[in-house]
Amino acid sequence: MNIVLFHSTYGLRPAVRRAADRLRAAGHEVWTPDLFEGRTFETVEEGMEFNDTIGKDELLKRAVLAAAPYSERGLVYAGFSLGASIAQTLALGDEKARGLLLLHGTSDIAANASVDELPVQLHVAEPDPFETDDWLSAWYLQMGRAGADVEVYRYAGAGHLYTDPDLPDYDEEAAEATWRVALGFLDTL
Repeated sequence: MNIVLFHSTYGLRPAVRRAADRLRAAGHEVWTPDLFEGRTFETVEEGMEFNDTIGKDELLKRAVLAAAPYSERGLVYAGFSLGASIAQTLALGDEKARGLLLLHGTSDIAANASVDELPVQLHVAEPDPFETDDWLSAWYLQMGRAGADVEVYRYAGAGHLYTDPDLPDYDEEAAEATWRVALGFLDTL
């Protein structure tokens, strides 16, 4: 699979590079665009502040430009938290998208979004302050109405970005379970 993997609001940190290496070791070609142009952050608040200065439209523009050279190949869009919301937006707008792998995040769905049974897999903590139960229920229904084939995996007691070993949220058991399931998902695409 050809995968474009978007980083979280922390920026393109070592955990994103390690995730890309894990995907490459499983036989996938992976690109990790740096939407923050080299900036990384120690706290989610710093990252969100920087994200706000760039603006959602500029971030999406950077993401589209980063994915465009590879989109003809049929991409799997993937991302962590903020990067997952960006991946979702791009996948729902790309008729050649092969799949969508969301780690720790989702995004709003346009009312007119329509895909043809796009395979989608979401991995998220339970509970997650950024992905509440009510939000996820509504998101799941909207994705289904848009035509996506959605699987959701919840990890009780894990922190928001539980796959990043460099953050306090890290949960090794949940992270390894996520990667096992995610790699299996990618093998089916």
